[in-house]
Amino acid sequence: MYKFMEKMENLFFLAKNAIFIYHFIFKGSIHLKQGGTMVDSNVVLFGQTLAYTLYCIAILLLMGWFGMRITTKTGSNVVKPALFYSFVGFLVVLGVSLHIVTYNTIPWSPVDLNRSDYTPDKKFEITVANHEFQLPAEKLTIECHDLVLFDVTSHDLTYGFGLFRQDNTMVFQMQVVPGHRNDILWKFDKPGVYSIRSTEYSGPRGVPMIVKDAVEVLACEESTKE
Repeated sequence: MYKFMEKMENLFFLAKNAIFIYHFIFKGSIHLKQGGTMVDSNVVLFGQTLAYTLYCIAILLLMGWFGMRITTKTGSNVVKPALFYSFVGFLVVLGVSLHIVTYNTIPWSPVDLNRSDYTPDKKFEITVANHEFQLPAEKLTIECHDLVLFDVTSHDLTYGFGLFRQDNTMVFQMQVVPGHRNDILWKFDKPGVYSIRSTEYSGPRGVPMIVKDAVEVLACEESTKE
């Protein structure tokens, strides 16, 4: 029993350190301060994909090892309960910890939870009705490093509001519900041109709800580089 508890303590220690490293690399870089930078959503996606892929591989390896041990015809096919439950306990701790940590890796999470601490540099009021986006200008121009508030109102159905890069990867998206406040703060630290798309199903007419090259972030000044 003592050896079992010692193994569990070591596994908990390893899990704690793994989560601390992930927390430091990904969540630590996401906390946005006024005038700071917001981590790119592609970085968050890569980090979460890597973490959960390794977690799934660990589960599959455990299942494979257990199945091989109990079905082998040579040698001992007995799996010691202490060893088995040590691995199971480690996976449970690691899985729960990943869920807790990755919850905070969403780039706009700290902004939404502390909205009063942030003052947007620019605000765009956008309306949606009859499967069409109504923008305040033909092209929404943003200065590099601006913190922008997108305030979107629906007058009929539930739509989505998503900003997409030129390679069709998504920067962010939110659900736009009629009769509710729908807004999102985003910090733009790279120049680029983006398209707006509806990311929620609103019937067949909602499929082509795309405004190409609707948002442009101007080039960053050389003086901002260190």
